[in-house]
Amino acid sequence: MSQTGRAKTKAQDAGWRGSVDGWLDAAYDALKESGVDAVRVMPLAKRLNLSRTSFYWFYEDREQLLAALLARWRDKNTGGMVSQCESYAESISEAILNVFECWVNPDLFDSQFEFAVRSWALQSDEVTAEIALADETRMNALAAMFRRFGYDGEGADVRARTIYLTQIGYISMKTNEDIVVRFRRIPQYVSVFTGKVPKRRELDRFYGKFGYAEKEPGVFVPLVETFEESAADGE
Repeated sequence: MSQTGRAKTKAQDAGWRGSVDGWLDAAYDALKESGVDAVRVMPLAKRLNLSRTSFYWFYEDREQLLAALLARWRDKNTGGMVSQCESYAESISEAILNVFECWVNPDLFDSQFEFAVRSWALQSDEVTAEIALADETRMNALAAMFRRFGYDGEGADVRARTIYLTQIGYISMKTNEDIVVRFRRIPQYVSVFTGKVPKRRELDRFYGKFGYAEKEPGVFVPLVETFEESAADGE
């Protein structure tokens, strides 16, 4: 049976039984909040205010739901990071900033989800193997990005590992870094990881994606404020 179990039609996938995505979303939230032991049918049913038996309309058992959670993690975190590594960039600095979007935008890479899955691996050899494969895939994508910009094989590999292991350290330590604090550090991170100083226009584009502008060195304001100031100056 497919990963979504007994879901057959949209009509069957909704209503009093809930939905495939509803059960998976509940499992995802429970995993991030309390770990894999919280991902059980009865607690999820209570969370969704549904009957326990409705779960089995969509999934054969808990193991199938856990497999779906791992698939979501692969698609979201590994898929998001690889996609950013392969995104268009005019320079290696801009390419690194594309990757840095993962650490700021949870739609591209969910750090809480990553922490939860890595914690889950402490209880599961299967998940440990999945993480090892994901780590290799992600570091290979980073190394390929460096090679694309002329770095030799060993240099690309070491730089890829430095970036990746630094970020996994952030996640493992559950570092909570204010976005403006991170913005201030980003130029130095880019220089350390690439050996090149990022251009101001590259940094401005990065900050602007998150609605900020660097008004003066180390001082960030909402981008909308710069528009308002420009409009006022033009009056």
